[in-house]
Amino acid sequence: MNIRLLLAIALAGFGLLFAGCATAPPREPGDLCAIFDEHPRWRRAAKAARERWQVPEAVLLAVVYQESSFRAKARPRRRSFLGVIPLGRLSTAYGYGQVLDGTWDDYRKRNGKRRAKRDRFRDVADFIGWYAHEIERRTGVKSLDAFNFYLAYHEGPGGYTRRSFARKQWLIEAARKVEARARRYSRQHARCGGPAQF
Repeated sequence: MNIRLLLAIALAGFGLLFAGCATAPPREPGDLCAIFDEHPRWRRAAKAARERWQVPEAVLLAVVYQESSFRAKARPRRRSFLGVIPLGRLSTAYGYGQVLDGTWDDYRKRNGKRRAKRDRFRDVADFIGWYAHEIERRTGVKSLDAFNFYLAYHEGPGGYTRRSFARKQWLIEAARKVEARARRYSRQHARCGGPAQF
């Protein structure tokens, strides 16, 4: 075997090994207690975000579920020409929280977190907490109001203030789902030892 072929096989093996290192989505995404039992680091990260930013774990997890279904490397679908020729992605959103490049850069700069990654749960949990703080500061919407918080999270504080969501029925439906899931997660959180959140 020549050296190039061996090197290509080794690199492919390393790629498969590291691709398998990403944290898998929870087996029971509808049960907050099961999620935290399966991923204890997520419990600690969500608790830290609550303590630092006052964003309830139930809301934080409901947003992550809606944005990425707990997939670390989630991306928006690709655009295509004539349904065949790929033209790139619909946006730069990426990771657990589907955070745009510019918003993520702003978070990292303002919080001194140069190494934070959108596909690392603890970083995204802290980001959602920070963004909840920014949303409340700029719009008055508290993260306990999961419906309006999600609208502001999705549209940004400026978009929310301009009511850019008003003609997006699909987004209003998504915000209702986030609200319902946050309430369900909150009841479950109280059942498995966490503080009541709503």
